[in-house]
Amino acid sequence: MDTVELGRLGEEIAAEFLVRQGMVVLSRNWRCRQGELDLVVADGRRLVVCEVKTRSGTGFGHPAEAVTRRKMSRIRQLTRCWLAEHRVRWCEVRFDVLSVLCPPDGEPHVEHLQGVF
Repeated sequence: MDTVELGRLGEEIAAEFLVRQGMVVLSRNWRCRQGELDLVVADGRRLVVCEVKTRSGTGFGHPAEAVTRRKMSRIRQLTRCWLAEHRVRWCEVRFDVLSVLCPPDGEPHVEHLQGVF
């Protein structure tokens, strides 16, 4: 499985995980000129913008370590674009990271880090 396929699988696993937690998926892979938001969900009280990082192992570090300050800044900017496009004037927003480990010989594991940035 190449990295693109692994990333898609991880996003599917993350979306299913969030739905099982009672969240509603509003957007998947939402794009604009500035970039892409992996998942935008609602938890009943707030909008939750999720960055999904998927790896087959931890040889290059934990998946969440790939979410740098620069990436966080870009996600905040993209969130403003998402809110404007969907005509949301104000709502509480939380930023989460979902780390998905998909080892070749085992079951996927999801770690949901809430309110990371």
